[in-house]
Amino acid sequence: MRPAEIKTVLNELHLVPTKGKGQNFLVDDEVARREVDFLGIEPGDTVLEVGPGLGVLTRFLVERAAHVVTIELDHRLAAFIQERYGDKVEMVRGDALEVELPSFDRFISNVPYSISSPLIFRLLEHEFESAIIMVQREFADRMVAAPDSDDYSRLTVSVYYRAKCERLENVPRNKFWPEPEVDSTVLRLTPRPPPFHVHDEQFFFRLVERLFGQRRKKISTVLKKSDFLRAEQLDGLPYLDDRVEALSPEQIGQLADLVWEKKRGAPST
Repeated sequence: MRPAEIKTVLNELHLVPTKGKGQNFLVDDEVARREVDFLGIEPGDTVLEVGPGLGVLTRFLVERAAHVVTIELDHRLAAFIQERYGDKVEMVRGDALEVELPSFDRFISNVPYSISSPLIFRLLEHEFESAIIMVQREFADRMVAAPDSDDYSRLTVSVYYRAKCERLENVPRNKFWPEPEVDSTVLRLTPRPPPFHVHDEQFFFRLVERLFGQRRKKISTVLKKSDFLRAEQLDGLPYLDDRVEALSPEQIGQLADLVWEKKRGAPST
């Protein structure tokens, strides 16, 4: 849809795009078509789309997927999608961070910037074949960052543990209306078995969150101030003089296992 067409439709819906809802509408159909191509839809697939907006992705999804489910928070946009696509789309009205997600094979979203992080964390808790997401370029940098870099984060480690993440295409800000302040990036997530083993995944992710919450401090300092171990239990642990950003995900997993063992009084293996 061209900007003029978008403005006309939004006027009819009495809707003014807001930053809070991340309502920047993609105006390049070829970008949308490539996103759907990247998704690799197969016969019989159910595709879940979050934030369909005015249907720039939806129009291509209904041509290829056996079943399309969309989640839309804005009731006016939800009504627009339902009127345009009818029973070709199953509409879930509500907040994608709160509603129960249906089962799906593939996921796609031009993710509203304000919910990028919690939505990705929620997505990674579910089983799926592949996901195509368009996010703020700086956010994409964090998802694929290398250790010991400014962009390396809790998000990086969580994504790496659960999925292969590929940068596919950068999308300039002028491909949207209203034009956002930043460029975007299209990524593909493909779930895979974890590249390393940990004793307790829940504990591993708790430790990752705690360490990256104080990423500039030495690991020994963070652990001493945590409820994971007593100070005297730190003896023999590796990486105590390092900061978490210097460790690879595998090294953080190793540390998590050793802390887990000491916490439970189990012998190290």
